[in-house]
Amino acid sequence: MKMTGKAVEHMARFGFAARGAVYVVIGALALLAAFGSGGQTTGSKGALQEVLTQPFGTFVLGLVVLGLFAFALWRFIEATLDADDRGSDAKGLLVRGVHILSGVVNTGLALSAAGLLIGTASSSGEDGGTQDWTAWLMEQPFGQWLVGAVGLGIVIAGGVMFWNAARCNFLKRLRCPAAHEGWIKIVGRVGYAARGVTFLLIGGFLVMAAISFDSSEAHGLGGVLRELQQQPYGWALLGLVAAGLFAFGAFGFVQARYRKIDAPDAGDVPGLARV
Repeated sequence: MKMTGKAVEHMARFGFAARGAVYVVIGALALLAAFGSGGQTTGSKGALQEVLTQPFGTFVLGLVVLGLFAFALWRFIEATLDADDRGSDAKGLLVRGVHILSGVVNTGLALSAAGLLIGTASSSGEDGGTQDWTAWLMEQPFGQWLVGAVGLGIVIAGGVMFWNAARCNFLKRLRCPAAHEGWIKIVGRVGYAARGVTFLLIGGFLVMAAISFDSSEAHGLGGVLRELQQQPYGWALLGLVAAGLFAFGAFGFVQARYRKIDAPDAGDVPGLARV
């Protein structure tokens, strides 16, 4: 059976919803931790582990796994076939390259979630994984420079997210009713700003790791949230960022509903002509 453009669109919307669900859980857990009501400061992997412990957790996590694979596949399609009409100039190629990286990251997250389902996931925490690959990269030729470059790239990505929040650029990719635009603008701005904060901090810690040649300086999202919590008035800092991450997750559901998706027929995509 040939997979139509409409089916690819549904796949992409399912993917946006799955990514949104992960961030909603991350934000909710961090909010509870900020106000001393349980919860935990964790990244994507910890959020998925928490989902698994809930009633019907296996079923829900199974849906999230499928959704994350769907989102990763959409990112690859989006980048390789220029489904968003980004163009082939320097800016367009850069955005499409970022989408490929997003596809790789979400594929890895989906595989981690699948490992949780079948009991083969690594027991190392998110920071452990981040520090492991940082240490591996440092051992490569020019590794210290590579780690610094990755960190700087993540810092720049965080700055772009702040720019998107300030300019509401995310609205350009939505088809939403005018009556809903006000609250969607607020949710999107808060969400992108909070995600920008986390990217700036993650990238900054990577740069510090490169300068000190010490992989233990590197932190993933969970480690960054813990660092915020340990600062003066950390509960307030963590609460603000957690609320923003929750908002970014909610915005994922907005994208699932209203995102402009000009999906090609899967016959145009190698390997997707038949399902």
